[in-house]
Amino acid sequence: MEGLDLKDGYREAPTAAVKRYCRFLKLNPDTLQQYVYWHRSENIWKEIPAGIRRAGVLSMEIYVMGIYACMIMETALDFDWDESFGRLATYERQAEWEDFVARFQQTEAGRRTEEKWQLMERIFSLNESIES
Repeated sequence: MEGLDLKDGYREAPTAAVKRYCRFLKLNPDTLQQYVYWHRSENIWKEIPAGIRRAGVLSMEIYVMGIYACMIMETALDFDWDESFGRLATYERQAEWEDFVARFQQTEAGRRTEEKWQLMERIFSLNESIES
């Protein structure tokens, strides 16, 4: 992440109406750099993003600050949380990936992704504030 100016932001293409989920997870400080390494586009197992997309996730980003990771996930409006994550758990290498990344996370081993990552409550929306 050296040389990256976070104030430049991250470009995203505009999307249609979506549901957005924010989630967080506490990481193991001793293995933080390994977690970052394995989540870079060139290092992640290719079956993992393919399975996430097949499960109905349109966009997903993970940000880190210290030992905390924040995930922002967008889905279609008709996305069904339980059904989609149930399917994801059956996809190729997904269980193996969950076991692999568990060593970098402060969570119980053997838990699926939707159990490890905690949903965050949105308390402010600029768009809603302006429109009301």
